[in-house]
Amino acid sequence: MPKATHLQCSLCNKRVEAGIPANLCECGGPLVAHYDLDRIRQRWRRRDVASGPASMWRYAPVLPPADDAVVSLGEGWTPLLRSRRLGPRLGAEAVWIKDEGLNPTGSFKARGLSCAVSMCVELGIRKAAIPSAGNAASALAAYAAAAGMEAHIFMPRDVPQANYLECKAYGAHVTLVDGLISDCARVIEERAPAEGWFNLSTLKEPYRIEGKKTMGYEVAEQLGWELPDAIFYPTGGGVGLIGMWKAFDEMERLGWIGSRRPKMIVVQAEGCQPVVRAFEEHEARSRFFEDARTLAAGLRVPKPLGDFLILRAVRESGGTAIAVSDEEMLDAGIQLASEEGIYAAPEGAACVAALAKLLACGFLKPSDRMVLFNTGSGLKYPEAYATRFPRTASGEQDKLGGLITPR
Repeated sequence: MPKATHLQCSLCNKRVEAGIPANLCECGGPLVAHYDLDRIRQRWRRRDVASGPASMWRYAPVLPPADDAVVSLGEGWTPLLRSRRLGPRLGAEAVWIKDEGLNPTGSFKARGLSCAVSMCVELGIRKAAIPSAGNAASALAAYAAAAGMEAHIFMPRDVPQANYLECKAYGAHVTLVDGLISDCARVIEERAPAEGWFNLSTLKEPYRIEGKKTMGYEVAEQLGWELPDAIFYPTGGGVGLIGMWKAFDEMERLGWIGSRRPKMIVVQAEGCQPVVRAFEEHEARSRFFEDARTLAAGLRVPKPLGDFLILRAVRESGGTAIAVSDEEMLDAGIQLASEEGIYAAPEGAACVAALAKLLACGFLKPSDRMVLFNTGSGLKYPEAYATRFPRTASGEQDKLGGLITPR
């Protein structure tokens, strides 16, 4: 029997049977997994969580895969690190960085793909395809390899080299596409029926969000089951933010937290800010962001499928949406590395730049407790940071990523 009681459309509320392969609802809305939380509450107490594994599977009762289907590489339970210098320098008394760069494959995408691939195993799916700006591709390639599945990956041709090499090393079938992640998604939609691929695109299946919601459970547990005043989240597809919002509702229904919620703060790139624009224009959904460009590959999502869920969470929480420039991201990334010892992806560094702006304008108070999400390791972005630290020598030693050979 499936652990989820049913799937439900986030647009039309139609119920769909759990335990069968499912993508979008007939109306085009994303499907979301639901559980019998009253029953779970009777059998699983908050105090029981600490005895679970040091991974996201400590929350297994509210995750959909059966125990014998789980494909894990040790994802989740990443550190929540209190800022020693950066926060105080910006005038903030209590800032934490949730460092998702320490997940398998170097990003938070490991959570969602661990859960989604586990459900593929449970449902008998042997071939999966994904469009990705980079990190989701790496994660699918790794978990598919661990599960013995086929992974078919479509990425923009200018994807960071680290992601491309990872996917090839894991044995995935990789196709580079001239265009953006939206163009990659279109190729999968056209070819999947004939190829027999199950589409693991963001929110086009119900289970990646379940893995990512564990970030919300972890923040609550790591802060003593007291939610912060604000959460900064770098938002491309935004599934992590949507998942955390779902987690907070589940925890309240389990009796673990109260009704107070943190301000959910969307952070996007100036060169690709569809959610920021929709928020400022008081729209319920975003418009496709033309000519999207940013060095933060994970933020180059011109039209997130779950935009209406992102905007709903931001508005219900009293949060906001803000864009920062690529230059500000790199500056903030270098500050975070040099002052805190955290080498963040540009997406995570964007949250530091956004924090400075929201403190300066008074949207946040210095006494607010704030959590910033670094969604990936800076090691995945040598090309981006190399623009700040160019090598000046000539010859072989000047090659970015060149092999070390005898001199």
